[in-house]
Amino acid sequence: MDKIVNKIAEELGVKYTQVENAVKLIDEGNTIPFIARYRKEVTGGLSDEQLRNLGERLSYLRNLETRKQEVVKSIEEQGKLTDEILQNIAGAKTLADVEDIYRPYKQKKKTRATVARAKGLELLANIILEQKETIPILEIAKQYVNIENLSEEDKKNKDKVVATPEDAIQGALDIIAENISDNAKYRKKIKGICYREGQIITKATKPEEKSNYDMYYDYAEVVARIPSHRILAINRGEKEEFLKVKIEKNEDKILRYIERDLIKDETQFTQILKDTIKDSFERLIEPSIDREIRSDLTEKAEDKAIKVFGKNAKQLLLGAPIKGKTVMGFDPAYRTGCKIAVIDETGKVLDYTTVYPTEPQNDVEGAKKELLKLIDKDKIDMIAIGNGTASRESEQFVSDMIKDAKRDVQYAIVSEAGASVYSASKLATEEYPDINVSIRGAISIARRLQDPLAELVKIDPKAIGVGQYQHDVNQKNLSESLTGVVEDAVNKVGVDVNTATPSLLSYVSGINSGIAKNIVKYRDENGKIKNRKQLLKVPKLGKVAFEQCAGFLRILDGDNPLEITAVHPESYVATEKLLEKVGFKKEDLKDKEKANSLREHLKSINVKDMAKELDIGEMTLQDIIDELSKPGRDPRDEMPKPILRQDVLKFEDLKEGMVLTGTVRNVIDFGCFVDIGVKYDGLVHISEMSDKYIKNPSELVSVGDVVKVKVIKIDSERKKVGLSMKDVK
Repeated sequence: MDKIVNKIAEELGVKYTQVENAVKLIDEGNTIPFIARYRKEVTGGLSDEQLRNLGERLSYLRNLETRKQEVVKSIEEQGKLTDEILQNIAGAKTLADVEDIYRPYKQKKKTRATVARAKGLELLANIILEQKETIPILEIAKQYVNIENLSEEDKKNKDKVVATPEDAIQGALDIIAENISDNAKYRKKIKGICYREGQIITKATKPEEKSNYDMYYDYAEVVARIPSHRILAINRGEKEEFLKVKIEKNEDKILRYIERDLIKDETQFTQILKDTIKDSFERLIEPSIDREIRSDLTEKAEDKAIKVFGKNAKQLLLGAPIKGKTVMGFDPAYRTGCKIAVIDETGKVLDYTTVYPTEPQNDVEGAKKELLKLIDKDKIDMIAIGNGTASRESEQFVSDMIKDAKRDVQYAIVSEAGASVYSASKLATEEYPDINVSIRGAISIARRLQDPLAELVKIDPKAIGVGQYQHDVNQKNLSESLTGVVEDAVNKVGVDVNTATPSLLSYVSGINSGIAKNIVKYRDENGKIKNRKQLLKVPKLGKVAFEQCAGFLRILDGDNPLEITAVHPESYVATEKLLEKVGFKKEDLKDKEKANSLREHLKSINVKDMAKELDIGEMTLQDIIDELSKPGRDPRDEMPKPILRQDVLKFEDLKEGMVLTGTVRNVIDFGCFVDIGVKYDGLVHISEMSDKYIKNPSELVSVGDVVKVKVIKIDSERKKVGLSMKDVK
């Protein structure tokens, strides 16, 4: 265990004790959000991201140790374990290294070499490898011809027959070829050469056919330098049968390396061994090494893609809510009509309808009349337009329509990724049993503008639509990672226990879907929950779950004003003492003037001295001070607000040099896509993001950021826009 803790501490660049304590907390069943927020003293302030990385590495390294023990046991049972093998296994850093060491001892299916061994040709293979015998090899091989000694039945079985000296030699060489292929030292060296000097080569299977993979129709890049997004693109192109892929390597260098190690002086065996080394490489080593390298590159690319997706998803989930506004959700479409749903400031559905302002009906006047009536009747402040099919035509219609509205109405374009998945889900059916599936999408779009987090937790995180190649990566790993991302976002914001849906509650630390449903049921049967302690009456929510979840659940009109904050019940006594020392009491948190005065008093506190006085950790005290300074605050309020528009911009209006304000919709390895208000998002390539060198676009931008960009390239035929963030004022 010490070795694992040391390794993780080294990789994360933190102290041994931080990792040791974090591992202990994880093993005790504490959740990552709880540890990150309420056990900072114990972990030295490790963030949720660091803790998740720590958890992943802990799991991998423990699996590695388990596998090492299994391999040692297996080799020992075969009576082949040596000190050298033990040392090599102990020093293996990856599961792949362990498998390479185990390769010669693994139970094999039938191969040419296993057949040769069964024929008793291993001794001949050893004679050839020793290269000492001066008797001609054909003469030696005659001793292994066995056809005359076999029964008539065995003679019919070619797996038992050695008919000629040549057959004996070939069998011996098959054994040598497999031994070379199984040699862990050779495989490690060959992989190293391939990674350093090898090239990924891609060719078109149908050069005349246009596709998304045009740039890879005749492409080469050094294995060590190929970025993850290109690996995933090439993989997809190969899967869709547009590309042929191979790894080009320095075969001569590899063959010379093995020859130098295996061949001694010039003897009758020299040429035979050279041919066998070549056969081993081409038939056995190269195909398996290529598979391993491609698999390794894919795994690393997927890990990176999953991390990028997670980061983007977190930003989208933490998007600023639009509070206190009545919103019209506008789900665009052509033939089936645009679905409309109106929700009030609490998210309650007021009205819904379907209008047909787009093709083929083009009932612009009828749609306009109906929506203006709803705007007036329901006192609508905003319109949320989904960004899918017919979005920009709908935007044009809305932009013209609101000019005739009696109220000041603005609109925003909202991502509708996953809305259709949600609409047809069991959850949506439970929420809106009497509302048509198609209308539920419009409700979801409206609510996404009003409270992105509460709405987006209802859909599978994979459907959020802010990744790259998310359908190509390991779905189990993606799902686990995104679940963690959603948990972190939900717990960062906190959840109103009296209004939250079961889907939102189920992401709270310590609460599973069963407990979430029990909370809602308890709420329905007993009325509003008045204090956190009352949660202990909820079936299956015991002391352990309470400790994990209590600080993340908010009670806005309850018995204890501290419960509008993230202060944990375990710190209530210390918090009340702190308030007393600065001349306040917890009830003052609900009085705006007193709360402002308290904030000023808290600024003058010496955290180090006060922490000693209250007998709590400095980090915990600082968190308490931050919470008391902004009671009931929503961290999302500090995030960029959605761009609200009243007029539309057409693709044809774009001109090079034009400076626009847009919203970052997606961040990928090679740049970011920005919604500038036309039908197609523009691309800011990484080279156009800054005059300074940046390794990754996420250093500068996040999903949801509002940025100024300059139009630098317009491709009218392909409807693509190139943007720059450099020198934009």
